[in-house]
Amino acid sequence: MRIALAADHAGFALKDELARWLSELGHQVADLGTDGTESVDYPSFGAKLAEAIASGEAERGIAVCGSGIGISIAINRNSACRCARVDEPLSAALAREHNDANVIALGARLVGSDMARAIVVAFLQTSFAGGRHQRRVDLLSPQLQDSD
Repeated sequence: MRIALAADHAGFALKDELARWLSELGHQVADLGTDGTESVDYPSFGAKLAEAIASGEAERGIAVCGSGIGISIAINRNSACRCARVDEPLSAALAREHNDANVIALGARLVGSDMARAIVVAFLQTSFAGGRHQRRVDLLSPQLQDSD
């Protein structure tokens, strides 16, 4: 799978760890930065990840900041993205199954390495259920709402 990762300074270490691990598992990983712990603005990195999803460069995205909140808001500014901020595997699975989330956001200050990996596994292995959920996901798209 083609997976894009992005983080701010607070999420840098966890993002790097996940990028290495996902590469070892055989995924194509696009690391969109940041590349260190020097303070940066999370909206810039959220926008980079959102563009990678919108352009088709990546099928899924993983974003990391201190809490996961700010970067998830930045990503969701792009209508091609459905980013869910999650703290445990069940939420990641439900975000995929019910909401067709194509990006997850993690809080590096809130989840440890083992939990982050479990969340990512759930996110990558869960399929969108479609059915009644598709109608709801369609309502999230401004393009579809304008055509009605």
